[in-house]
Amino acid sequence: MAYTVNKLAKLSGVSVRTLHFYDEIELLKPAYYGDNNYRYYEEEQLLMLQQILFFREMDIPLNEIQKIISSSDFDKIDALKSHKLILQKNLDRTKSLIETIDKTILRLGGKEQMKDEELYYGFDSEKQKEHEKYLVEKGIVTQEFMNECNKKVKHWSNEEKNAFINDGEKLMKALVICVDQQLNPENTQVQELMKKHYQWLELSWTPTKESYLGLAELYRTPEFRKFFDDRHPKLLEFMIESMKIFAENKLS
Repeated sequence: MAYTVNKLAKLSGVSVRTLHFYDEIELLKPAYYGDNNYRYYEEEQLLMLQQILFFREMDIPLNEIQKIISSSDFDKIDALKSHKLILQKNLDRTKSLIETIDKTILRLGGKEQMKDEELYYGFDSEKQKEHEKYLVEKGIVTQEFMNECNKKVKHWSNEEKNAFINDGEKLMKALVICVDQQLNPENTQVQELMKKHYQWLELSWTPTKESYLGLAELYRTPEFRKFFDDRHPKLLEFMIESMKIFAENKLS
């Protein structure tokens, strides 16, 4: 069965514009073009679109996906098995995190005896190491500074860790309100929140103007972007612009 671009968009949830774009960059070409110049997709293209979506779920850039699926030794079945292993690993970690959440809720309600180390079950220490490596490689911080920061945070009490997280969430909620109110990033109220954001960061490290601006750019990476997008689709760009204004006006 052949699908028009509109029917494939409805079937897959991928927009018509995105399918057009995939055709333009030769990531996913239609099986053929009709006399009416409509794009038509068959089983081969449906399966390849599924592969593209799996790779996108893993935050792999489109240019990298293109290299992978156009490789002469690319095998759909092998790729699916690999996707399954990754998803299974993520599922196991997600289950562990859900269990940690449930136990913590009971602990906070005085209904569960929970060891302190159980507060952090399920978190991916390797991802944290990757973030730290990225910060160092991009020159946002030095390895010496990262070591000092880890040493400082390592000695925080659970109360200090929870307070740090809660204060960060309060800042995000306040910024979302500013976005909803359509305030400009240079607004006094917004910049006061940026001051609090900077002071909040100082609890775990001391950002310079350069490293603060570097952090703003780091927020554009996929995992950070998801953190902001989950709160408000316009929050990320609003946050970055607000940080840049604060850095230029208040940091030297």
